Amino acid sequence: MCLAIPAKVEQFTADDNAIVELSGIRKEISLALVDEVSPGDYVIVHAGYAIQKLDVEEAERTLALFEELYAQTGNFPDFPQTGTT
Repeated sequence: MCLAIPAKVEQFTADDNAIVELSGIRKEISLALVDEVSPGDYVIVHAGYAIQKLDVEEAERTLALFEELYAQTGNFPDFPQTGTT
């Protein structure tokens, strides 16, 4: 099963990459598949790539659902640690 997670873009790095943040975890991802992303935007991240830009309201709704799931189960989907800063 694959899971794509909304993450907030914090800053750009070299070569079409950016640092994103999700629940305190920072990770460098590729922005090569999406256009017109700015710091502060939310993107859907899958396998180290932003695959879609997401509006703030939808991102916040989705993240709230993940938090609710965590509160009920004690399990939060793993955000890959490879490449964290």
